[in-house]
Amino acid sequence: MNQSSNNRGFTLIELMLAMGFVSALLLAIAMTVIQISNIYNTGLTYKSVNQFGGSLANELQRDISQSSPFNIATNFVQLPVTGTPGNYTGGRLCTGQYSYIWNYGKALINNATSLNTYSGSDSGTPISFVKVADSGGGYCANTALKINHANAVELLNIGQVNLAIHNFLITQTSHDSATGQYLYAISFVIGTNDKNTLNASSTGCLTPDNPTSNPIYCAVNQFDIVARAGSNSSSTSN
Repeated sequence: MNQSSNNRGFTLIELMLAMGFVSALLLAIAMTVIQISNIYNTGLTYKSVNQFGGSLANELQRDISQSSPFNIATNFVQLPVTGTPGNYTGGRLCTGQYSYIWNYGKALINNATSLNTYSGSDSGTPISFVKVADSGGGYCANTALKINHANAVELLNIGQVNLAIHNFLITQTSHDSATGQYLYAISFVIGTNDKNTLNASSTGCLTPDNPTSNPIYCAVNQFDIVARAGSNSSSTSN
């Protein structure tokens, strides 16, 4: 007796269709994961820039508000790039009790001469942005003076994101002759420090149509603050 069976296997076309569907599904999942990862990393980059920028702004405001009025002409110094007028490797701001010392991102990338560096066992090591005890303002009076690492606190912790100061400017906006108080306006630019993803002035990221742009790991932000010397109050705008 012959026994027939209705069982049959998948045809080649059915297997190809099934494999194509699974492949498309896996590709869609992979693309979704990549997109989520890119959004996450972009958020981390912007968060780092805003977090360190906000902390630096608060630190400057708090210190200046507790300081006596100071002369910008002598207490704010920018270190020029040798042979390139108008370009600077870094700067120094001496508020009285403390001094702030930094190197600009472009100068750090290019290993420029005349960088602000540590002394002692860390001699020659460039700094990013530090706050150092300096009651006499000696670091502004003598720009060749190296930074004592023991008295310095790094305010721009590099961490996983390579951040740097790209521009820094302070101006005196007003003076109250009755109280002897001064208002200072400070503007600084902080951001990631990959020269291939920044514009020529390092004040912004390259547009997406540029072949070396990287919007995921590039972020630049400008902070503008106002502080009153000799007062416990200060205001900020951002």
